[in-house]
Amino acid sequence: MTSTDIRPAPFAWTDDDAQAVTTARVLAMDAVEEAGHGHPGTAVSLAPAAHLIFQRFLRHDPADPAWPGRDRFVLSCGHSSLTLYIQLHLTGYPVSLDDLRAYRKRGSLTPAHPERGLTPGVETTTGPLGQGIATAVGMAMGARRERGLFDPGAPAGTSPFDHRVFVLCSDGDIQEGVSSEAGAFAGHQRLGGLVVVYDDNRISIEGSTDLATSEDVAARYAAYGWHVQRVALAADGDIDLPGLSRALEEATAETDRPSIILMRSTIAWPVPGAQNTPASHGSALGAEAVRAAKAVLGADPDATFDVPEEVRGRTTAAARAAGARAHRAWDERFAAWAAGRPDGLALWRRLESGRMPAGFEDARPSFGAGTPVATRKAFGRALKTAAARLPELWGGSADLGESNHTTVDATSSFLPASNSQPGADPAGRTIHWGIREHFMAAAMNGIALSGRSRPYGGTFLVFSDYMRPAVRLAALMRLPVVYVWTHDSIGLGEDGPTHQPVEHLASLRAIPGLDVVRPADANETALTLWKVLTAPARPTGFSLSRQDLPVFPDHGDGYRTVAGAVRGGYIRYEPRAQDPGAEPDAVIIATGSEVHVAITAARSLADEAIRARVVSMPCREWFDEQPSSYRDSVIPPTVRARVTVEAGVSQGWHDLLGLDGRAISVQTFGASAPAGELFEHFGITPEGIATAVRAVVREAAPGR
Repeated sequence: MTSTDIRPAPFAWTDDDAQAVTTARVLAMDAVEEAGHGHPGTAVSLAPAAHLIFQRFLRHDPADPAWPGRDRFVLSCGHSSLTLYIQLHLTGYPVSLDDLRAYRKRGSLTPAHPERGLTPGVETTTGPLGQGIATAVGMAMGARRERGLFDPGAPAGTSPFDHRVFVLCSDGDIQEGVSSEAGAFAGHQRLGGLVVVYDDNRISIEGSTDLATSEDVAARYAAYGWHVQRVALAADGDIDLPGLSRALEEATAETDRPSIILMRSTIAWPVPGAQNTPASHGSALGAEAVRAAKAVLGADPDATFDVPEEVRGRTTAAARAAGARAHRAWDERFAAWAAGRPDGLALWRRLESGRMPAGFEDARPSFGAGTPVATRKAFGRALKTAAARLPELWGGSADLGESNHTTVDATSSFLPASNSQPGADPAGRTIHWGIREHFMAAAMNGIALSGRSRPYGGTFLVFSDYMRPAVRLAALMRLPVVYVWTHDSIGLGEDGPTHQPVEHLASLRAIPGLDVVRPADANETALTLWKVLTAPARPTGFSLSRQDLPVFPDHGDGYRTVAGAVRGGYIRYEPRAQDPGAEPDAVIIATGSEVHVAITAARSLADEAIRARVVSMPCREWFDEQPSSYRDSVIPPTVRARVTVEAGVSQGWHDLLGLDGRAISVQTFGASAPAGELFEHFGITPEGIATAVRAVVREAAPGR
């Protein structure tokens, strides 16, 4: 995936480079002192490595941070955010000296950890350790898939869709378990073009890393199948820049394996008294230490935020000139590709615009009433239908494809050409994630960030816990990823409480910016998936049943049209009233597999002259965004007799229940038993719901 037209010049460190690195080090110290807190040690010691990458190896254009032909740079050790911010400033991105002065202050472009969408040049939000390196693997996956989608026959290094992914990571990233999942997967996939520089400074907050680890990281990554290099410390304790430059040259030339460079550094070098100390990791160095360090570096001890104009001028001019050259070369290459691939250009333009192909809305599958269908199966059918028209839609499952129904093309597997499995294709459609839920979610973020992909990933709902840190970051970044969470309740039966999610829906709904969709039948499933695909705004998790569920009629005999599902909550069933304008006696709010149970209860209550409205609530987030007039038309404020029904904890429903309502829920862990027995045990039955409705109606209208 490398591009041969941007090979770096042989290493020749100049006085200009040294002055730029000194400026970067001083800025890092001053920014933390100004804020009064931060992580100065790593930002100071990593300045020369960051300068080398940004000035000699990274293909980027500060004048166009979103240029599609750029390499990606991921600062996985996000606590060292100044390492990135200072390079963005010195290379001409719209990050000013005042922005550096405002480091960690409210509303600034330089928050404590890099945030994608806030600071120009930041490719992904990082901070939770391990997430950056795992996300970067997803970026490399996205690059390989998109290259195969747009320009499959081009020799390596000749396509406008070739680019590299550079990562700067720390001891903490390497120790986090998600990096092990990511490393094993990247090696198995032979993701050339992924270059990781591991800052092996051997210091963490509590002290030496010898306190917590003694593994041979080089041997570990070699066992994964990576290209591994070591760069020792220079004689003075600083980073060995000639050695690092040679290692980067070899790493960027490696096209058949991911590369990792174990680069030794001394945290807080060259600050007197702070080098190799845990305190320098996460605390301001102090005014006297900063003055002493400036003196050692030959800078003015009394000056703060001092950026000589000649330094900024040189670094900015060099980066912008290199970026402009690379951008022009890419434009020429892209134009040549576009001239020969009108079909590819049309797809590129559609994906750039976010449009759906013509006729997509009409392609949505529909399901006839009567034959029960599990919503996981309905989702699988709808997903396959959508994927046939959307080449940007691809993904797989954490070794549960048969159960999640996420395999849209069994003949095309995302695997390197060297893999002997049938259907192996470097740009294949189906990802076999293995049993790596955390990495799957993080890599999905990277795929979405890579540019023109819509990733999805499946597992059981109970294992969404393994995915949560990356799901939270997806919500922070508003990435349009799709989670396929099946076996969503006690309805999975005999597998028992270890696999029966009861708190998970409430827990996931608590994440701001995540839409959780639990459809009631096959048609709700297809309709809500189509909404998500045609109007991507943020991450969405589908909670889907293992067991078959009835498919409701779309009209007649009290049923209302399924079209209301796109609003998150709507009237699905209500017995006919003698007075068309009369409000119902009670409102039953249910989700997923419990909606049909609620409808059965409402039918029986109608025989007792209690008119119960059944509201299907597939997505609380969508419903809460509706205007109050609509929400009140679905759940009238004057109807205080309300019952919620969901096979999970009741947390999150009490705002709709009010003081008089009742929740039918599962407040303990499940049990190993057939699904029918469990629903009976927990009172999620037509009679259990009817009993609750009778009670709240009596309390709301004594004497009935």
